[in-house]
Amino acid sequence: MIIPFTELSEDTLNNLIEQFVLQEGTEYGDRDISLNEKLIQVKQQLKSGDAVIVYSELHESVNIVPADRFNHKP
Repeated sequence: MIIPFTELSEDTLNNLIEQFVLQEGTEYGDRDISLNEKLIQVKQQLKSGDAVIVYSELHESVNIVPADRFNHKP
Protein backbone atom coordinates (compact mmCIF):
# COMPACT_ATOMS: atom_id res chain seq x y z
CA MET A 1 0.00 0.00 0.00
CA ILE A 2 1.39 3.41 -0.97
CA ILE A 3 1.23 6.02 1.77
CA PRO A 4 1.18 9.65 0.58
CA PHE A 5 4.07 11.43 2.28
CA THR A 6 1.77 14.41 2.86
CA GLU A 7 -0.28 12.30 5.29
CA LEU A 8 2.68 11.85 7.65
CA SER A 9 3.70 14.36 10.29
CA GLU A 10 6.91 16.23 9.53
CA ASP A 11 8.73 14.43 12.36
CA THR A 12 7.56 11.01 11.19
CA LEU A 13 8.53 11.76 7.60
CA ASN A 14 11.97 13.02 8.62
CA ASN A 15 12.58 9.97 10.82
CA LEU A 16 11.52 7.63 8.02
CA ILE A 17 13.78 9.36 5.51
CA GLU A 18 16.71 9.33 7.94
CA GLN A 19 16.24 5.62 8.64
CA PHE A 20 16.13 4.99 4.90
CA VAL A 21 19.34 6.86 4.05
CA LEU A 22 21.21 5.30 6.96
CA GLN A 23 20.48 1.77 5.74
CA GLU A 24 23.65 0.00 4.76
CA GLY A 25 23.90 -0.41 1.02
CA THR A 26 22.16 2.82 0.04
CA GLU A 27 24.28 4.07 -2.86
CA TYR A 28 24.82 7.68 -3.86
CA GLY A 29 27.66 7.24 -6.33
CA ASP A 30 31.37 7.97 -6.04
CA ARG A 31 31.07 11.37 -4.40
CA ASP A 32 30.62 11.80 -0.66
CA ILE A 33 27.28 13.36 0.21
CA SER A 34 26.42 14.63 3.68
CA LEU A 35 23.54 13.11 5.61
CA ASN A 36 21.65 16.40 5.30
CA GLU A 37 22.06 16.39 1.50
CA LYS A 38 20.81 12.81 1.33
CA LEU A 39 17.77 13.69 3.43
CA ILE A 40 16.97 16.63 1.16
CA GLN A 41 17.39 14.51 -1.99
CA VAL A 42 15.03 11.80 -0.76
CA LYS A 43 12.43 14.36 0.33
CA GLN A 44 12.64 15.96 -3.14
CA GLN A 45 12.15 12.54 -4.75
CA LEU A 46 9.02 12.00 -2.67
CA LYS A 47 7.69 15.45 -3.59
CA SER A 48 8.39 14.94 -7.30
CA GLY A 49 6.79 11.48 -7.28
CA ASP A 50 10.03 9.69 -8.22
CA ALA A 51 9.88 7.80 -4.91
CA VAL A 52 6.98 6.60 -2.77
CA ILE A 53 6.47 5.38 0.77
CA VAL A 54 5.19 1.82 0.87
CA TYR A 55 3.68 -0.10 3.78
CA SER A 56 3.91 -3.88 3.60
CA GLU A 57 1.18 -5.62 5.57
CA LEU A 58 2.96 -8.94 5.07
CA HIS A 59 6.22 -7.70 6.59
CA GLU A 60 4.64 -5.00 8.77
CA SER A 61 7.23 -2.55 7.52
CA VAL A 62 7.47 0.82 5.82
CA ASN A 63 10.04 1.66 3.16
CA ILE A 64 10.83 4.23 0.52
CA VAL A 65 11.11 2.81 -3.00
CA PRO A 66 11.35 4.10 -6.58
CA ALA A 67 7.88 4.96 -7.85
CA ASP A 68 8.42 3.08 -11.10
CA ARG A 69 8.34 -0.19 -9.13
CA PHE A 70 4.64 0.53 -8.73
CA ASN A 71 3.99 2.23 -12.07
CA HIS A 72 2.86 5.15 -9.96
CA LYS A 73 3.71 8.79 -10.47
CA PRO A 74 1.27 11.50 -9.41
